[in-house]
Amino acid sequence: MSWIDQRPDDAMDGAFTAVGPESVRTVEAGPFREAMSRLGAAVHVITTAGPAGKAGATATAVCSVTDAPPVLLMCLNRRSQTNPAVSENGVFCINTLGASEAEIADLFAGRTGVTGSDRFSTGEWTTLATASPVLVSAVVAFDCRIVEVRAVGSHNVFFGAVEAVRLGPQGPALVYHERAYKKV
Repeated sequence: MSWIDQRPDDAMDGAFTAVGPESVRTVEAGPFREAMSRLGAAVHVITTAGPAGKAGATATAVCSVTDAPPVLLMCLNRRSQTNPAVSENGVFCINTLGASEAEIADLFAGRTGVTGSDRFSTGEWTTLATASPVLVSAVVAFDCRIVEVRAVGSHNVFFGAVEAVRLGPQGPALVYHERAYKKV
């Protein structure tokens, strides 16, 4: 696998510099977003706490990188209010939502008008190793310390070493598919 880094002068035109000698052209954003809407993904609330304060955002761009050592990655838009807090705090928790938690997903996605730390007034929260907020009702929570950050296009890709895991209640998880929440 190779990394693709976006050139700053081409931030909006889809031009990238590949690891090899040739540049890469990508599809337009509209067709890409439509294609991605058909790819079902678990819904997570990414949280952080520390010197930059407590913050959180809804995300679907989360995946395992390796189990030796345990590392996950998650992606946040650099325009997100949560992005600078995660960067400065150096920690984050990936809270995978249960099937009945669409309200919390909408809350942290900014769809309700509630902002900042007021978002944490909904749900029951605790902490693990990093002190990032952990949703008690989450299917699973991965408490991570940042080991690397990569800027790719409009997003930062955060790699987090998993310092603690909390298994929540068993049952269906919330997924986002075709621009709607569904249960799996």
